[in-house]
Amino acid sequence: MPVNTSQTPFPFQRELAQSPLAPVLSRDRLIIEYRTPATRLMNGESGHDVVSGLTQEPKSLPPKYFYDDRGSQLFEAITQLPEYYLTRTERQILTKSAAAIVEQVGPCDLIELGSGSSSKTRILLNAYQQDNCDLRYVPVDVSGGMLEESARALLKEYPKLTIHGLVSTYEAALADLPETTLPCRLIAFIGSTLGNLPPQDCQQFFAQVSQALKPGDYFLLGVDLQKDKSILEAAYNDQQGITAEFNLNMLNHLNWRFQGNFDTTQFRHVAAYSDREHQIEMYIESLQDQTITLKALNLQLRFTAGERLLSEISRKFKVTTLAQELMKHRLHITDTFTDESQWFALVLCQRQ
Repeated sequence: MPVNTSQTPFPFQRELAQSPLAPVLSRDRLIIEYRTPATRLMNGESGHDVVSGLTQEPKSLPPKYFYDDRGSQLFEAITQLPEYYLTRTERQILTKSAAAIVEQVGPCDLIELGSGSSSKTRILLNAYQQDNCDLRYVPVDVSGGMLEESARALLKEYPKLTIHGLVSTYEAALADLPETTLPCRLIAFIGSTLGNLPPQDCQQFFAQVSQALKPGDYFLLGVDLQKDKSILEAAYNDQQGITAEFNLNMLNHLNWRFQGNFDTTQFRHVAAYSDREHQIEMYIESLQDQTITLKALNLQLRFTAGERLLSEISRKFKVTTLAQELMKHRLHITDTFTDESQWFALVLCQRQ
């Protein structure tokens, strides 16, 4: 399940309506740069990815459609569930490893992809502050409202911090990062969002990260590790049914955005682990034969009883295999930080 940090970029209309039209907003220690024009974000969601996904066999949708306002609220609730170990485990690892990361990396421009509320980032910021080490924070997120709100809160908490925020997709940000002001860059992609990328997209992402770094720069990556199937499936099938509601809410989002007539009572949530692919596969399954219309897309769809729509994959990794893939892009793992059960890992890489 993707952490709601915009791994798959999706602009909310309400947020964008409040976004400044100026490409750069600068106030004292805070710069917020709008890399994608607001008019393009407002009008650019044509739904081509919806049409493409729902007219192929089997049907699928990009995970970005999880995140309307209700979806974001539900995901925050998911992170607090007893079955959903990922968020709390990564936080524990980061708390234990932050000092070692700061010692190895030193003064840097910290670029966080999908910064969201920057809640876990504070652990790194605290370590930098305690070490009295210079740091500039470059959060990247498609939500301008959230980015500015979290940035202002951080500036109050960390008096020496400067922030250059980028309201942007990952691709656009990595292709043209601000000039470094400190000796090196540290690109952080924490959370388990890498698992939502198919292998080919994952390789493309590593290539983009590598190109954005110079030799000696760093890359901090969070990954969920392979483990007992029962633990994995429980994390995506919680007893309270919140994950099921989160999954089915994607249909409500399509109804709102594209004038659809999905009835969520006629679908059910399915999540299962594929031993062959080493990934959780999350589906929305039709309970009956039915016809769905998305008027804004001039699209009519037929679902048969039992037909499944793939809403997400969440790949689980082995560090040894991951290291080989990273090295193809000159990213060498210098340290691996994990929990006692080895359920989750943070890997620190250096660009060769």
